[in-house]
Amino acid sequence: MHHHHCSGGCSDLIHLEQALELQQNQVKDLHSQYLNASLVTLLSLINFDTQFVAASGVSVYDAQDNEYLDFLGAYGALNVGHNHPEILAALQRVQALPNLLQASMNGIAAALAHNLAHLAPGNLQRSFFCNSGAEAVEGALKLARIATGRQKFIYCHDSFHGKTFGALSVTGRDKYQAPFMPLVNECAGVPYGDLAALQQQLAAREAAAFIVEPLQGEGGIIEPPPGYLAKAKKLCAQYGTLMIADEVQTGFGRTGTFFACESEDLVPDILCLAKSLGGGVMPMGAYITGDEIWRKAYGTMEKALLHTSTFGGNTAACAAALKTIQIILENDLCRQVKEKGDYFLAQLRKLKDKYPLLKDVRGRGLMIGLEFQQPDTGDKKFSFRITMNVVNKLAQEYMGSLVAGELFNKHRIITAYTLNNPNVIRLEPPLTVSREQLDRVLNALEDVLANHSGFLSMVGSGAKNVLLKMKK
Repeated sequence: MHHHHCSGGCSDLIHLEQALELQQNQVKDLHSQYLNASLVTLLSLINFDTQFVAASGVSVYDAQDNEYLDFLGAYGALNVGHNHPEILAALQRVQALPNLLQASMNGIAAALAHNLAHLAPGNLQRSFFCNSGAEAVEGALKLARIATGRQKFIYCHDSFHGKTFGALSVTGRDKYQAPFMPLVNECAGVPYGDLAALQQQLAAREAAAFIVEPLQGEGGIIEPPPGYLAKAKKLCAQYGTLMIADEVQTGFGRTGTFFACESEDLVPDILCLAKSLGGGVMPMGAYITGDEIWRKAYGTMEKALLHTSTFGGNTAACAAALKTIQIILENDLCRQVKEKGDYFLAQLRKLKDKYPLLKDVRGRGLMIGLEFQQPDTGDKKFSFRITMNVVNKLAQEYMGSLVAGELFNKHRIITAYTLNNPNVIRLEPPLTVSREQLDRVLNALEDVLANHSGFLSMVGSGAKNVLLKMKK
């Protein structure tokens, strides 16, 4: 294949209009060749390779116009649903403005920072805008170091804060850390919810920050013990350590309050936001901190440019964020989430009492985790026994993905397991989800739980086929 670099036109390139017309098999081939080939294999294993052609609210549609319910919600980035018309309209409203212009002060960014300061707990006042949760965490860690003059970070086991070097260094899962050692120096993990372990790490007065999720997302949707977060904040203050609350997944109404911190009486020193901040349309991240900490860090002209982001605070992203906040408040989504969450959790707990395969139901608001029992792979019903060990391993470690595959293929409901605990499926639908849509998911789950022995043997044979293909 010859690459002609645009001397005689770009006939080898795929233009947008052509990209929109690609068939599913072509898309798959291109991903296999130019993107993540192993992910293509993984998605094919559970048939997660449908081509979706439209999305609105909780619904996405395939090329045959079948409706699927999105209960994955982009890990909490779709709190106002797919392609919210008011957010798309907001982007139209600002499309003539300069989107990236470092030589001026952006009015939309100014308004957004004002609104976040008003909504954030306590004295949190100054925002830094970036493009993702990991970037918000990186910014917060750097802020803590420069403001305190200390180096060490404390984080929780099974936490997830992102996969860039700094964020990864405080993410409590060996699987993601091990291949990339050495990471940022001087990071210590403590068990989530354990105040004594935290105090032990704080005692030497060397920690710049303790970073924590108000509810652990990727850890399997884990709530902290009552009072833990407020007490942890007191301890941090006592030892001169800043507390960073990572609300990337829990923010913007997800748990039934605008920020999860509110129901925990927690005023962190730094609050990290992203995901739904961009309205499900724009990549957007931010941290917010108090004036005093910010001044210590960047409060002189000499230090003003020590931490910056080219795309941070761009007009389009800020417009989407402004509108997202307005939609959540005007539609009273936080109250709705509380009501819908209470109903959904109560119904899910009934299923748990009825079906032993469902081991636990956890969560708050519309951030819910379903933990499944690991299957007994010695069971006669399992064709797993006669397949290779890889499938056995798949069954034991990824019960969540097997259930997710069944919900998807048989019931057209999109879910996924949590990264640190593959036996947990997360349910994080848009906050606008209807009672009727919740019921559809409850009925589908009941069907899967009632018929699980059948689908497990089917998945076994499906996995066998894929593995045989891989061996060739």
